[in-house]
Amino acid sequence: MSNFKKRYIYFIVITFIIISCKNNNHSHSHESLADNHTHSNTDYFGAYTLNNKDYGTKTTVILENGYRKMKTNSLPNHKTGKFPTRGNPNKISEQNRQYMFPLNPKFVGKPTWVREPGIALNGVKFEPGTAEVVICETGENYRVEAFQDLINLGLDFNHAHVQPTGAYHYHGAPTSLIENFNKSKDLVHIGFAHDGFPIYYSKSGAYKSSYKLLDGKREGEDCTYTNPKTTINVNLDDNHDGTFGSDFIYEAGLGDLDECNGTTVNGKYVYLVTNEFPYVSRCLMGEYEEPKRDRRGGNRNKPITFEDLLERMDVNKDKKLSKSEVRGPLVNDFSKIDSNNDGFISIEELKKVTKRNRR
Repeated sequence: MSNFKKRYIYFIVITFIIISCKNNNHSHSHESLADNHTHSNTDYFGAYTLNNKDYGTKTTVILENGYRKMKTNSLPNHKTGKFPTRGNPNKISEQNRQYMFPLNPKFVGKPTWVREPGIALNGVKFEPGTAEVVICETGENYRVEAFQDLINLGLDFNHAHVQPTGAYHYHGAPTSLIENFNKSKDLVHIGFAHDGFPIYYSKSGAYKSSYKLLDGKREGEDCTYTNPKTTINVNLDDNHDGTFGSDFIYEAGLGDLDECNGTTVNGKYVYLVTNEFPYVSRCLMGEYEEPKRDRRGGNRNKPITFEDLLERMDVNKDKKLSKSEVRGPLVNDFSKIDSNNDGFISIEELKKVTKRNRR
């Protein structure tokens, strides 16, 4: 073989090796960059549609007149536990909900306590508290937390269960939702609070709650928890262990988050869902107004029904309200509504009063 051919072959081999090395280096670089970028083309701060045939999810969000408007059937876009189940006899069913979140939320800095702080991106609501109450004959009432060992509330692996209305809802970090929207190194955008500020979850747990357990022991004698199937005698002569919401107290500066589990990230206020109490914010720090009631239905603030009152106040789940259970205006009007003087308000009695008020 001539020297020219040898040099030519040598040149071809070297060129091939160089090109191969460059291609391999580009591939590794591309994988590294991908870890730092979002893998989804959907911007959940903009308008979006989230439909999932496997789970029946139908959620649509548009931006209009200064609001983020969500219309949803509130079905999750992920696997859930099996319902009905022990501790939760309700079946997940489609809802008809509409929500409005301000596009330019205004931070007030004064907490407004709410039962439902916000909605996940898939249309499922966050509702950290429960309707379960331990009542003592000495007058103390203790609201039971979702995460405790006293009562089985049938929570699934998403820290969620189902209300009697069929509404699936999250009491804590929504595991499967976080996995579905896991597009960043740490902070995962999972929803919006009703005041318009976004809700995130930190995979690293970088943001710590500022709540702690109270010192000392609880008060109360002859205490019971009652539901339609059972009555449990509860001994409250114990240290505060997190079974009840009142076991916790907020201490400013103890952790990274404020009273509403919020903080400022990159100059913007956000809420964090945490693995510690309060898990999901129980209050809002932004300007917040209750939406107007939609008497056509479909709005979460539709006119209060007797079923709504039962869900909120019926401690022993007997489908009627005693004077010790009612709150608000019903306390003063109890004797007027209780027309048969049997010590309870029934659905028939409440409907009669509603009809009289409409005349």
